[in-house]
Amino acid sequence: MRLNRLGSSELQVSELGLGCMSLRSDEKEATKIIHKALDKGVTLIDTADLYDFGKNEKLVGKALKGKREQCVLATKVGNRWDHVEEGWEWAPSKDYIKTAVKHSLQRLGTDYIDLYQLHGGTINDPIDEIIEAFEDLKAEGLIREYGISSIRPNVIKEYLKRSNIVSIMMQYSLLDRRPEEWLNMIQAHGVSVIARGPLAKGNLTDRIFTGKASEKGFLDYVPSEINDLMIKVKDISDGRMLSHLALRYPLHHPAVATTIPGASSVEQVDDNTEASNVDLSDEEISLFKQWTKQTYYDKHRD
Repeated sequence: MRLNRLGSSELQVSELGLGCMSLRSDEKEATKIIHKALDKGVTLIDTADLYDFGKNEKLVGKALKGKREQCVLATKVGNRWDHVEEGWEWAPSKDYIKTAVKHSLQRLGTDYIDLYQLHGGTINDPIDEIIEAFEDLKAEGLIREYGISSIRPNVIKEYLKRSNIVSIMMQYSLLDRRPEEWLNMIQAHGVSVIARGPLAKGNLTDRIFTGKASEKGFLDYVPSEINDLMIKVKDISDGRMLSHLALRYPLHHPAVATTIPGASSVEQVDDNTEASNVDLSDEEISLFKQWTKQTYYDKHRD
């Protein structure tokens, strides 16, 4: 598994990571999935305090017991639920971030977090205060680096300008090429992209040709458009799995350090990580871009 430097940091992340939101609540199964990922060379393990209201972090922490040093452990903060009966609210204050990190550390069973990410963000947030919180946590040794998880252009621009973030997590796939507008700028600031949702909820896999295919489409693609696209991809696949080609696509741009497909089974981890043995040619990337839509974020702009 190839490793890439995350932004300007010393963190080295596998080009294929593991997004833990898809983990089931069964502790044994979750542990098997995470251990399989580590065995296959995955180093980036990504969770969030919001996932299953803290239970996901606990699963990850238990699975990493005795294996903590094998991974770059990432989690997220900003959504608060401990004071409401249902749901959660956006609460990115300095005090809350510095309190929440202690709870995440406890649930994860570790004394430091490699990558602490703001789980969202708006232009109306107290951005300087948020940055101060992350910088304080770095100085205290509770986190090694910090980043944001955001698709909002105006938010991204502010953090690139005002903070020392090393990463931006963005949904990015063949069916969602909106981040491409910003990849060169992000790279120019020495920041890396973590691509989430690279398989577009399974629409970019062989499942598209089965009875399990989604009837909802994806973003501005209707099911027939996705089917037509995947027929074209299959025609040039030369025996490669469609999911592997889809997983490789976000990695074609040097700004993208890693992509983090989820997995709900050991078999999915095996399948996904085999994409590390697949390459895309420049010609194939060009074809993929011809066959898909270059869309843009129309909200949250300056």
